[in-house]
Amino acid sequence: MSMLEAGSKVDFRVLRKDFPILNRKVHGKPLAYLDNAATSQKPEVVIKAMTHYYHRYNANVHRGIYQISEEATAKYEEGRAKVAHFINSRSIEEVVFVRNTTEAINLVAYSWGRANIQPGDAIVLTEMEH
Repeated sequence: MSMLEAGSKVDFRVLRKDFPILNRKVHGKPLAYLDNAATSQKPEVVIKAMTHYYHRYNANVHRGIYQISEEATAKYEEGRAKVAHFINSRSIEEVVFVRNTTEAINLVAYSWGRANIQPGDAIVLTEMEH
């Protein structure tokens, strides 16, 4: 996987090599995938980590009392701790994984929004929001 130093210039030709799907051509041209809000493409290192997870730990997280479930839960929480550290979160409880952008927006709207938005408040969106 490519590593970038802070402030360094990005060489997108090198970066593209980390993402196997970007080796494809569509209509004779290199794939340019721009629908990341719906589905993000994965670099090879993520694909390998996910494959390893499915081979070793695929079980219910936080829902089982059997060994594989407990191992999966531990891996899940390790990931949450790494994300919390990466984004400089005060606590891992601030990190919530959701399935997609729509679920994340709805979670914020129904939790934070209902507690903080009052009748008559204005919400400004761009034309590209859905």
